[in-house]
Amino acid sequence: MTEAAKPPATAPRPAGRAGRNTELPEHLKVYKGIWVFVEHDRGHVNPVSWELMGEARKLADRLQVSVAGVLLGGPDEPLDAFAREACAYGADLCYVMRDPVLKGYRNEPFTRGLTDLVNAHQPEIMLLGATTMGRDLAGSVATTLGTGLTADCTELNIDGRALAATRPTFGGSLLCTIMTLAFRPQMATVRPRVMAMPRRDDSRTGPVVEMRLAMVETDIVTKLLEFIPDASRDTVNLAYADVIVAGGKGLKNADNFRLVWDLARVLGAEVGATRAVVQAGWAEAERQVGQTGKTVRPKLYIAAGVSGAIQHRVGMDASDVIVAINTDASAPIFDFAHYGIVGNAMQVLPALTQAFRAHFERRVRKTA
Repeated sequence: MTEAAKPPATAPRPAGRAGRNTELPEHLKVYKGIWVFVEHDRGHVNPVSWELMGEARKLADRLQVSVAGVLLGGPDEPLDAFAREACAYGADLCYVMRDPVLKGYRNEPFTRGLTDLVNAHQPEIMLLGATTMGRDLAGSVATTLGTGLTADCTELNIDGRALAATRPTFGGSLLCTIMTLAFRPQMATVRPRVMAMPRRDDSRTGPVVEMRLAMVETDIVTKLLEFIPDASRDTVNLAYADVIVAGGKGLKNADNFRLVWDLARVLGAEVGATRAVVQAGWAEAERQVGQTGKTVRPKLYIAAGVSGAIQHRVGMDASDVIVAINTDASAPIFDFAHYGIVGNAMQVLPALTQAFRAHFERRVRKTA
């Protein structure tokens, strides 16, 4: 056999899912457990932390490992109370770091504190809320640790011992699942309201493990001088609304979009909008639902003139009941709506508004 005809010593491993190496290196097998960063500010925990705690509990039960809450804050902040809440929502224990420089979020001390905790206790998965704070902290911690981070996930699962994190990609036109196979911890951020709020069980308790921050004020470049609340901040609470009436470009113009407001006022609902509506200036950015807006899980979601493209769907398809109104019977939203009305939203919305108003007036008369 000539030299050129000799087969290669080892055949190349096939590309794609079937050819991946899922075996962890020995030094990474010591990483165990799932952590949830408990985000708090001015005495209140962001509800996304408890939503993640419930999801972490499900993942941990599959992996047969523990769930831990992670709390960083000042000595006079109620971290012990937050730790008890974390256990009530599914944590088995909590890691707590208290220091004066941790009162009020700053990237440098929080990154140092969280990375020191990870290096000391070695969790295999760490979850953070995709909030302003969580996004800032997750990126710097992942960079410092040299590990992978999947942002804005819509679903979390376990494949072998790997975290399978699903998120929209290509402008929201596709969903992809990302896995960090050769690094630990595996990190992911999830937006508020993507996961369901778990049931609270105050009978659950767990130990608190304390660790000191190896950093002093003079080590930190940024200084927190004063907190000034934004008095003009929009008070839209879309993510936690029970009823939402949303409008899309199918409403044609801003005048027709007012029909959404009319129905929302009668129902005591919040108003939502698609990205196209916000870009057209018919609604504020705080009211945008979808991949680049808010994620919502109301009891009732009424979508008028909304096509149901995946960019919008990922933000609202966890709603308990979805009612779609669209002239196009083949619109994608009818594939996942619970109830569909094929008709002109400019005619259907006033009819619904009138019907609900009459219904509520009858109820008031009966109870009077």
